Amino acid sequence: MTDLISLLKHPDTTIAIVGATDNPAKFGNIIYKDLKRKGFRLFPVNPNKKMVEHDSVYPSLSEIPEKPTIVDFVVPPEVTLKMLKQCLDLGLMNVWLQPGTTAPAVMDFLQQNRFNYLTACIMVESRFISK
Repeated sequence: MTDLISLLKHPDTTIAIVGATDNPAKFGNIIYKDLKRKGFRLFPVNPNKKMVEHDSVYPSLSEIPEKPTIVDFVVPPEVTLKMLKQCLDLGLMNVWLQPGTTAPAVMDFLQQNRFNYLTACIMVESRFISK
């Protein structure tokens, strides 16, 4: 298993943010802006948005033009589980789960399907990493 925190140090790492939003009061926006400011190459994913921080948003993971290194979740557990199934179908096995995105069914799915995952705040773990 690859250490997800060490992946943040690689200059070619890309991150899909599931739940990216243009609402400045939501973590999907706070995290997106934080990682963008740190120089990460991001793919915002949200079927209900067109733009986030002047970037085009992808309605699903399958529509991202390249395979992201990490898929970061900033959505409720029921959405996380649905999107994890899409990750599995697409072979996206490096997933990062923000606080509030997990539930027993999510954790069971991750373990049964051998995902490489981390449940922590990506903003905290990336605070000393700059691109």
